[in-house]
Amino acid sequence: MNRSSGILLHISSLPSKYGIGCFSEAAYNFADWLSDAGQSYWQILPLGPTSYGDSPYQSFSSFAGNPYFISLEEFIDIGYLTKE
Repeated sequence: MNRSSGILLHISSLPSKYGIGCFSEAAYNFADWLSDAGQSYWQILPLGPTSYGDSPYQSFSSFAGNPYFISLEEFIDIGYLTKE
C-alpha cells in the first residue's frame, strides 16, 4: 500500500493584492510548490458563487464559478480589461 499526502487550502486563502486569492500566478506557484514538496493532492472547498455570509457551502449553483476567483491580471494580459 502506497501512502500519499496533500493539503486542504481554499483558493481564497492564496495571496493577492485584492484581498482574496484567485486563479492567478500565485495558484500556479502554489501547485508547483506542492509538487516540489512531494505532495500528491490539493483539496479545495466548493468554488461556486456564494450567498449570505460568503460561505462556500451556500452556493446558488452547482455549476457556476465564483467571479471573485477570476484573475484580473490575467484578463489585463489577455486584453479583456485595461488597467484603467
